[in-house]
Amino acid sequence: MTAGPLTTDWEKARAAARAVPSLPPVARDLADALGHALAEPLTALTDLPPFDTSAMDGWAVAGPGPWRLRDGGVLAGGQPEPLPPGTAVAIATGARLPEGADAVLRREDGADEAGSGLLLDRSACPGPPAPGRDIRPRGQECRADDPLLPAGTSVTPTVLGLAAAAGYDRLTVHRRPRVDLLVLGDELLATGLPRDGRIRDALGPLLPAWLSGQGADVVGRPLLPDGFGPLYEAVRDSTADVVVTTGSTAAGPVDFLHDALRAVGARLLVDSVAVRPGHPMLLAELPPGADGRARHLVGLPGNPLAAVVGAVTLAVPLLRSLGGHVDAGPLDAVCAAALPGHPRDTRLLPVRRTGRAVAPLPFGGPAMLRGLALADGLAVVPPGGAEAGAVVEILDVPRP
Repeated sequence: MTAGPLTTDWEKARAAARAVPSLPPVARDLADALGHALAEPLTALTDLPPFDTSAMDGWAVAGPGPWRLRDGGVLAGGQPEPLPPGTAVAIATGARLPEGADAVLRREDGADEAGSGLLLDRSACPGPPAPGRDIRPRGQECRADDPLLPAGTSVTPTVLGLAAAAGYDRLTVHRRPRVDLLVLGDELLATGLPRDGRIRDALGPLLPAWLSGQGADVVGRPLLPDGFGPLYEAVRDSTADVVVTTGSTAAGPVDFLHDALRAVGARLLVDSVAVRPGHPMLLAELPPGADGRARHLVGLPGNPLAAVVGAVTLAVPLLRSLGGHVDAGPLDAVCAAALPGHPRDTRLLPVRRTGRAVAPLPFGGPAMLRGLALADGLAVVPPGGAEAGAVVEILDVPRP
């Protein structure tokens, strides 16, 4: 393993994880683009609405009333006949406005005078409906070629809906990074109750969904025994863009990650971060893949909350950058109570939110997940702690 710049400051470690180029653009059908990031700006391919439409159920009217009612009606998706002055036709919400109509009279405001075929305006507003009343004019939301969303926007269900409305069948997005998750430890059980000195694996169930939610495709997640050989072979043989490991990041008797990285010719970028819990985390650049692009490994500590801290410090920024996501700036909150810190290092502390204020939760030890399961976020507590009334950054935690 060749020597690289060692980063211990928490902010610098996150910056190092972000400093990777995005993966190449690919074209995806709308149904397959969810969770990707736009590789180019989204511009409207059509006016929205594409034609004048009715904003209400009622009657399209032409000129001042009373209006002679025309037979039939106009439904959404129909192509209406022109409407001469002094006439009206029933119309549904979202239906195309007939040529010649200048307003819509709401259903509750109109009445057919004793079945005479004349439509009368019974609204409290004096005079004829104002031109354009209850009409959604063509191009009200946007015109063709208007910019809608910038490159780097994460494709959410709402973005898919907007893209479809704007005329898209496919989107150009960044490829999602492929992740191999390697959970290490002879002491871990995949099922059942803890027994015989062994404990349940909590990170195997926790991390895949979280990493997927950050824009990754988790393609492998084996549970590996402790030992140099299995770890070395798994890292050597991986073709993923990112390998994420849990455990083996320190210098204990069964911690072989540094040896495995040295054996595969990796370049260490971050080795231990000044953050609690989770300081023995690391980021390494692996030898390039078949496409010539650099690959990376994120080593997370084995304790569950420490691993989560490592994930938000290194794995999440790395995956978001690889996937081309341009995320919003930091989310800040006011401390409703003092947040305890570490004397020298940044601390990430599970907190609950009430309005803009946050308060600490118990059960925030490195091996605990009880506090995190109740948390609305992780507060970034500076060395020495944060007093009540101070403003701190809040990091997201996994949500369904």
